[in-house]
Amino acid sequence: MKLLIMGPPGVGKGTQAGRIRDYFDIAHLSTGDILRSEIEARSSIGTEAKTYMNAGRLVPDEVLLKIVQERITKPDCVKGYLLDGFPRTIPQAEGLEKIMTDLDHKLAAVISLTADENELVNRLVKRGQDSGRSDDTPEIIRNRQNIYWEQTAPLLDFYRSKGVLRDVDGLGKIAEITDRILNVLK
Repeated sequence: MKLLIMGPPGVGKGTQAGRIRDYFDIAHLSTGDILRSEIEARSSIGTEAKTYMNAGRLVPDEVLLKIVQERITKPDCVKGYLLDGFPRTIPQAEGLEKIMTDLDHKLAAVISLTADENELVNRLVKRGQDSGRSDDTPEIIRNRQNIYWEQTAPLLDFYRSKGVLRDVDGLGKIAEITDRILNVLK
């Protein structure tokens, strides 16, 4: 099963991704983790990505797409994978679609976790207070929310038009949310 999980900051993507991974026994592929491991391994693609990051620039789509393509062909992805944090833009989604077609992979579903924005802000402020995270202030959180909606939300229409988008209420108890996700995947 090949899946993608999306949602605004604070909606619980990481928590649910881990639960989905365990349920289906598939790989959980976080783009940030993949980038860090490629950099640590000093792979040619990791070195290329690091030069952009060190210059304070975004890693270009073609580099990210190469990294993702290489990663989804590894043995732990044979049963399937859950992409988390990628794609973030329409060009990345189109590039991913081409890679998947070339590899004869098919996206089973795109899980879009949804929640009231104010509820998410409150949740993240509480997390910041509990963990001491300095980036969980209402202003920073609202900015991250705005960036998500401006840059990533167009993907919702992209995947809706492909018939693979599954909206899931991301508020409630963790197990309840997981059950909702599994129900829309059946």
